[in-house]
Amino acid sequence: MMALQKHHFSLFLIFMMSSSVICHITVVGEDPLSLFYEGGTFKGFIKQSTRVLSLKSFEKLSDLSSSDKMVNVNDYGAKGDGKTDDSQAFMKAWQVACSSGNAVLVVPQKNYLLKPITFSGPCKSNIIVQITGTIEASDNMSDYSKDRAHWLKFDSVDKLSVKGGGTIDGNGDIWWKNSCKNNEKLALTFYQCNNLIVEDLTIKNGQQMHLSFQESENVEISGLIVRAPGDSPNTDGIHITNTQNIKISRSIIGTGDDCISIVSGSKNVIATDITCGPGHGISIGSLGSGESKEFVSGIIVNGAKFSGTTNGVRIKTWQGGSGSASNIKFQNIQMHNVTNPIIIDQNYCDQKTPCKQQKSAVKVRNVMYQNIKGTSASDEAVQFNCSENFPCQGIVLQNIDLQHEDGGGTKASCNNVKLFYRGDVNPHCP
Repeated sequence: MMALQKHHFSLFLIFMMSSSVICHITVVGEDPLSLFYEGGTFKGFIKQSTRVLSLKSFEKLSDLSSSDKMVNVNDYGAKGDGKTDDSQAFMKAWQVACSSGNAVLVVPQKNYLLKPITFSGPCKSNIIVQITGTIEASDNMSDYSKDRAHWLKFDSVDKLSVKGGGTIDGNGDIWWKNSCKNNEKLALTFYQCNNLIVEDLTIKNGQQMHLSFQESENVEISGLIVRAPGDSPNTDGIHITNTQNIKISRSIIGTGDDCISIVSGSKNVIATDITCGPGHGISIGSLGSGESKEFVSGIIVNGAKFSGTTNGVRIKTWQGGSGSASNIKFQNIQMHNVTNPIIIDQNYCDQKTPCKQQKSAVKVRNVMYQNIKGTSASDEAVQFNCSENFPCQGIVLQNIDLQHEDGGGTKASCNNVKLFYRGDVNPHCP
């Protein structure tokens, strides 16, 4: 079993059992996984590769070299006075950097105002965007009439590093005030960017999502501060969709929505040393809306602190969808005054009218909760609201201790879940 313990993803359970009972709970002693592990392989498990690729191949992107071409936005007409539109100057500087060999696009310590802009690739070689100043979004909503989905967008740029200790300010107040009238998804977006590093930046007051990673591979994110008021609508901190092999570390995120949201097509995601609050916690999903078929797999959250959030670690799926959320591990997590510390909801319904009961569902399987402690703001610290037709399977709770914030005990609500206990677990399902 030592080989099993040493592998990141080998702790995931999947065992196709009949769903003849609403809630199946197995309380085991030393090692529940031994029920399904024999001769170095899993017995009856669905096999799935979830190896996160090494990012060492492009770590050197963060290092400046004397041979790199320095491209300063001021040399191309940027004023940096916080009033003048510097979009054209940034675009000219980008075109020079992109067409050069290894280049550094320099954003000095001034305040630059930008309208929506797309930095397009492919580029000739590696690019570092060195931001030491502040980039601020235009607050004129008419400036976004041509593209209602993006503010700053990096499109098809490989071997890109964005860093420097500066600030990217979405100036989102005007959007929050009009959120009931708009359905934009404005964000700092990285689209089809492979071998990407984003580090040591403050990203604040996003119009909606702060950072969005789409259809990319081999991404490393570290040392970010992401901030927006707790009542700002739809301001996810980091949003991941159709992206593989992504690592998020050493980041502080507090917004009006999910600190990290992981949706369809995302695979091999590791989040470590995350501080979350305010916000809606770390969410996998929602998945399966509009009867869609969606997949998420190979997720590890290892080392996180949640404070005052509406959720801690959450998986949410709509009825009527299909696909799966599988091979997921939440471990070494501290909760402080969190309303729903541990929650799986296969009956998610985020609409004004009640959702109809449907027979199909996104399957949830192979989920481990390990070493999660702290306090809950609600009586039910653990909620498993799973599908009648596709119960949650292979759910493991190990070393869980969640007390009520006021000092009392907490409860667990468990419906249609195949559950296993390991070590001391509080609260238990009834």
